[in-house]
Amino acid sequence: MRNRFARGLTALSMVIALTVGLPAPTASALEVLGDGACTMYANSAGFGAYCNAGQISPDGQPPPSWRDQLAGRPFIPCRDFPVPAGITLAAPPAGKEWVLRLTIVDYDLEDNDGGPEAHLERAIVPVSAEEKEQCRHEGYMDQYWTYFNETYPDPVLLVKPTYTPRVNVPAYFALAPETSYVLKNYGAIDARNIANYSNVPADGEGQGERLTMQAVVARLTVDPGDGTGPFECLGGTLPIGSDGYDEKADPFHQASTCGHVYKRSSAKQPDGMYTVKLTIHWEVSYWRNSQGWLPVGKADVNAVQRLPVQEVQGIGG
Repeated sequence: MRNRFARGLTALSMVIALTVGLPAPTASALEVLGDGACTMYANSAGFGAYCNAGQISPDGQPPPSWRDQLAGRPFIPCRDFPVPAGITLAAPPAGKEWVLRLTIVDYDLEDNDGGPEAHLERAIVPVSAEEKEQCRHEGYMDQYWTYFNETYPDPVLLVKPTYTPRVNVPAYFALAPETSYVLKNYGAIDARNIANYSNVPADGEGQGERLTMQAVVARLTVDPGDGTGPFECLGGTLPIGSDGYDEKADPFHQASTCGHVYKRSSAKQPDGMYTVKLTIHWEVSYWRNSQGWLPVGKADVNAVQRLPVQEVQGIGG
């Protein structure tokens, strides 16, 4: 399956499934840092920085291509990982085992970041020992995977004032604060075997150059699943670390506009729950030394929440 990966997550007694669909075209920005260059990227699969330690010439030539970096070594486009928890499979064929195989496809070795079409394909497949060797883990390949492995956190949906909404009582939606903001500091040169992220002066004086990236949920689109249609929630206007719900006020007197009133219980829905669809709108930016935050791009991530609604008239838990 192309850029599609589903896994279950139990949170607040409810099940949420993250489904990453086809990514939007990769947005990117290029920064020269010391003797290297970093390309920042953002798409629906994740965000991060792909950095190259090659010399940047005075005339602004791009960093070396993937082929140049390989220096004659083979490019190994796939890697195997354990099958995620929660996925039940039949016994594999004799002599094989199930793995989650990730493959870099549509890449261009002549480009310095794999090219604009490079992306991951994910598949759960049975492999033999010989087939596993085709995707062997070689350390020199780590730098190419760094381009893809910076993902957004699994979304955890909070529902207030109770985990199970009540009919005719406003239910308020928000992402858990720790799943709506990500800050990544690429300051340690030795942390990864790919790039000179930092240009600290040889005499140790001063801070040198640092690259920091952040992703913030600017908006949340919620389809409550009861046929009334989606509505927008402005997540980016909330203070970082806040879910927007005032615990000191009752549900009928909230400043938050990210709420919905269910008119019917979910008793007649499949499994007795409404299917709430979320679109999480991320905005990615980067900061270099003393300059302000500069935009890299935007990306949407989709999630599905199964939500029971009770036919109980009342307020509170």
